[in-house]
Amino acid sequence: MRYLTVIARTNPSRERKLVGIILFVFLLVAISCSDQFSDPQQIVDRCIKVHGGEKYSSSTIEFDFRGRHYIAITDGGKFSHQRILKDSTSTTHDFLSNDGFTRKINDVPQVLPDSMVAKYTSSVNSVIYFAQLPFRLNDPSVNKKYLGTTMLEGERYYKIEITFGPEGGEGNRDTFYYWIHQKTFMMDYLAYYYLEGKEWEFRFRKVLNRNTVNGIVFQDYINYKSTDTKAPFNDVEQLYATGKLTELSRILLENPIVK
Repeated sequence: MRYLTVIARTNPSRERKLVGIILFVFLLVAISCSDQFSDPQQIVDRCIKVHGGEKYSSSTIEFDFRGRHYIAITDGGKFSHQRILKDSTSTTHDFLSNDGFTRKINDVPQVLPDSMVAKYTSSVNSVIYFAQLPFRLNDPSVNKKYLGTTMLEGERYYKIEITFGPEGGEGNRDTFYYWIHQKTFMMDYLAYYYLEGKEWEFRFRKVLNRNTVNGIVFQDYINYKSTDTKAPFNDVEQLYATGKLTELSRILLENPIVK
């Protein structure tokens, strides 16, 4: 305090400058803190809002993916997911809703063994689940955990871990990471750890393109896998940053329609 008193007596302008610097630093800290969130629900809600928000909850979404046409109808808690595949001789139409799964070929209902019902249910749900992200992060079965902030390719992100409760079905064994941009709240990266047969595998996806249709954002991804089959899932971010992931495929949603 005596040192500051001496400065004030000998150089008042220097003291004012010092006080100004201190106030500026406090202001920067306050602004920085105001941009920080630690509640994963709050982060996910803001992310959903910028991707489409309430438009998701009452909508009909259509798109093409790998030669198949998909339709996702959402009306509050009710849903109807459809997949249509046409060839030169037949049309296969899969229906997944709150009432379960059915398949028709040329409008004729098919009788399927339980194993095939489970397989088709999973494949239809998986494609539409990813297409509707981040909206599906508020499903009742979802458990959210905040993992702090991290840097990816020079940008800062909130990192959210997602697991699933028993009502999540087979997916309750899976673990997802989502990287949500700290400023824009766009979901730029995701990774997931899943059981394939008897082996656990993981994938990492980076947004390639965005296409906004009637207020809902559709995202295409580059899909990566690890060159090290024994690499821990927790290291996926570091593996990507150090170039140890290799491109496996591209996830492209074509001809999107929103009603």
